Amino acid sequence: MLKIFGTPNSRDCDGFSRRNFLQVGTLGAAGMSLPGLLQAKDIAAKQGLAVKNKSVIWIWLAGGPTHVETFDPKMDAPREYRSTTGECKTSIPGMSLGGTFPKMAAVADKMALVRSFAHGSSSHGTGTQWVMTGYDDRTKTKPSLGAIISKAKGTTHSETGMPTYVRIGGIGSDGPGWLGARYQALSPSGQARKNMQLSVDSNRFDSRRGLLDELDTINRNIDRSGQMEGLDGFEQQAFDLVLGSSKDAFDIKKEDPKVRARYGRGLGEQLLLAKRLCAAGCRFVNISYGGWDMHSTVAKSMKSRSPQMDQGISALIADLAQTGQLDDTLVVVTGEFGRTPRVNSRAGRDHWGRLCTLALAGGGLRMGQVIGKSSSKIEVPEENPIHPQDVMATILQMFGLSHRLQFTSPQGRPTFMVENGRPIKALI
Repeated sequence: MLKIFGTPNSRDCDGFSRRNFLQVGTLGAAGMSLPGLLQAKDIAAKQGLAVKNKSVIWIWLAGGPTHVETFDPKMDAPREYRSTTGECKTSIPGMSLGGTFPKMAAVADKMALVRSFAHGSSSHGTGTQWVMTGYDDRTKTKPSLGAIISKAKGTTHSETGMPTYVRIGGIGSDGPGWLGARYQALSPSGQARKNMQLSVDSNRFDSRRGLLDELDTINRNIDRSGQMEGLDGFEQQAFDLVLGSSKDAFDIKKEDPKVRARYGRGLGEQLLLAKRLCAAGCRFVNISYGGWDMHSTVAKSMKSRSPQMDQGISALIADLAQTGQLDDTLVVVTGEFGRTPRVNSRAGRDHWGRLCTLALAGGGLRMGQVIGKSSSKIEVPEENPIHPQDVMATILQMFGLSHRLQFTSPQGRPTFMVENGRPIKALI
């Protein structure tokens, strides 16, 4: 297959500098001009040719979602502990969701609810570090899972130019840590995304050298503030998207209006965008949907915050199944910690890291089940405790990577990305 994208991990190709990501000789040998090649790629894109690879859509419920009113309602617990919103039963015996998630309950056969997920920290910052990196990392240098996948799989897709790692909204501790800035997520609202909108008239490029000169001009005009080390990796991602057709994946207006209506607005639009990015070759998308720090009136707050999540996630799961992407796309729903099992004096729930929220869907893993069990008052795991590194190990294995994956640290030492975690047996 012809390629106009360079290998993002290499600094030299056939004696040319890193910026020469056009593989000189490939176009000439094929007897095809650059405009012709671009036209051929656009035709392929319009024919709806989707990329086949494993990917993750990571939905982050920022603020610390209640594990009780989401995925462990425990209606047989004492009144002051059980779900304040009731429950929605599913077709799977022993599996129910909180009472504000009827649409997700309807697709629960494609989900796995983890009721024994915990790390122990009730701090927003530390809990986020645990879940995003697998560590209580006071140095804040541990790489997040998305960055690890970007390092292992390459920063862009070799055929489409789609970035491997994309973030939609900010999540703490989702960066590359010591792996380096080139492995951090591309943001659709960031500078690299803006570069994708640059208009490049292919007829002006009567030679490969002309194209390279034009890219150098764009390169000089990019605002380098805020990116520092590793910005070249971002620029190359942007150039790949300018030249390739995968930039269209970022435009949900190209989607069928009926499909967009099923997802709904807000979070639903972000989930539809994530689905399109994965179809175009993205491997890890982080989405932040906040508002879950419910210290008071939790029932009222859930009824306000849940509808977008219920509609959007249920539509995503159903859509992935219908389009044949569900086996290759793992949907993860989690947050930094759970909430206190007992409702407080303000009818809310406070921070609680001894039991957290986690649900999964797809990815070719075993769905339609409840994994683990919480204690009678929903305080701690009672059976099969699951930790953040176990989740990471499971996802690495889904990607065909060893859960004992190592990279060389800046100090020159081979370093495990996951030191203690093991893949979750019930899912494999």
